[in-house]
Amino acid sequence: MDILDKKEFPEDLKECIRFHGHLCPGIIYGYRVSKEAMRMLELKRSEDEEVVAVCENDSCSVDALQIVLGTTSGKGNLMIKNYGKNAYTVISRKQNKAYRFSRKSFYSYLGKEKEEFNILEEAVASKTATKEQKKRQKFLKSIDLLVKPFNDIFETRESLFSMPEYAELASSKVCEKCGEMTMATKLKSFNGKEFCLSCFEIRDKI
Repeated sequence: MDILDKKEFPEDLKECIRFHGHLCPGIIYGYRVSKEAMRMLELKRSEDEEVVAVCENDSCSVDALQIVLGTTSGKGNLMIKNYGKNAYTVISRKQNKAYRFSRKSFYSYLGKEKEEFNILEEAVASKTATKEQKKRQKFLKSIDLLVKPFNDIFETRESLFSMPEYAELASSKVCEKCGEMTMATKLKSFNGKEFCLSCFEIRDKI
C-alpha cells in the first residue's frame, strides 16, 4: 500500500510528497518551516512574488517550500545559497518582515519505536540496510519530525534583510557568435559585438 494511504497526512503535505516523489525527512523539514512561516507572517501561497524564500541548502526540503509557499526559481522568488545549512529565511513583501529558521540541534528519535529505529540507524550507518529498512527508517524519522514541537527542531529569529528585487524582465537579442536568442541584459560586449555568456567565456577564440 502506498505510504500516502497509511497516514492521514494533510493534503498539502501529500502534495509535497507526490511532487518530490517520496516521503523523507527533508520534505518534513521544508514543510514544517513553510507552515510556521505562513502562521507567523500571515501568508497565503504566493501567486506571484509576494513571498520570497532564501534557502541555505539545495536539499529535498526546497521542494516543500515550492509547493506550500509557492516560491519557485521560475518566478524569481526562490533563492538558493548553498551553505550546507538546514536554514531558511522567508520574506513577506506585504508585511515587510522576514524570519530565519535554522535547525538548532542534532536529531534524536523520540517515538515509541525507539529500539527499532536504533537498529535501523545502525544498519543504515554500516551500509548493510536493505531497501525496505531504509524506507522504514526514513518513514519513522519523518513521522517523528512531523509531530515534534517546531521549536524543538528550529530556532526562529526575525531577520534583517534587504528586500529582493522583483524578477528581471528584458527583451531578447541574438548572440553574434552562436546566433541564439539571449536575454539582452545577459549579453556581454567584446570588440564591438555582443555575446551570450557561454560564447563570451571563449572570446579569445572568437
